[in-house]
Amino acid sequence: MKNVMRLDKMLAMLGEGTRSEIKTAVRAGRVFVNGVPVRDAGMQVNASGDDVRFDGRKLSYKEVRHVMLNKPQGVLTAARDRKQKTVMDLLPPLYAAMGCMPAGRLDKDTEGLLIITSDGQLAHRIISPKKDVSKIYYARVDGPLSESDVRAFAQGLHIEDADGMFDARPAWLTILSSAEEESTARVRVTEGRYHQVKRMFLSRGVRVTFLKREQIGALPLDPALKAGQWRELTDEEAVLLEQEMEE
Repeated sequence: MKNVMRLDKMLAMLGEGTRSEIKTAVRAGRVFVNGVPVRDAGMQVNASGDDVRFDGRKLSYKEVRHVMLNKPQGVLTAARDRKQKTVMDLLPPLYAAMGCMPAGRLDKDTEGLLIITSDGQLAHRIISPKKDVSKIYYARVDGPLSESDVRAFAQGLHIEDADGMFDARPAWLTILSSAEEESTARVRVTEGRYHQVKRMFLSRGVRVTFLKREQIGALPLDPALKAGQWRELTDEEAVLLEQEMEE
């Protein structure tokens, strides 16, 4: 039967404690399965079908979890780091226990939309250049922008990264404001090389002072999420994201 597993394994995957802590809780009668208190942490349960409650809380098991995070500045896009805070540190232990990982990356000083998922294939499709998944960013730069910049982005810029010079794919630049000291814009790209958006602007003589990713494919960042906040994708959002990645 699908999703049948040991009770202590299910609880551990949901971040309810270590195996030894869970066994102690079960023996203390704090766990109910289908309305009946259980004493055997090794009993088999249907994680998707049985009503499992821990200290009165009904637990929800999903095979796959997708999280939308509004990544704040100063946090690494990584699963773990010995010295610095990572995006996984912003989530409850449940998500790491279920194998969730960031789908792609944002620079440490860049904020905005990041998908964290336990679906490795979906994560790969989001990252893969072959899928041409668009990403939309809002940027502030320290100088003026003009229509010549819009045309240059659309033609594809010749820029430099850690591997040398390369031709960036055509990108779509929309100027929101332009002044001698500061301009704002939105840019849509379909690839994600190291510091790419920053390097694209730098090739046009301006430096990015603020960068925020607002959208991946057809999925926008929830405007209600403040920097550092997260939520799971709705079923509709998950289907939208998965369908677009399959195209």
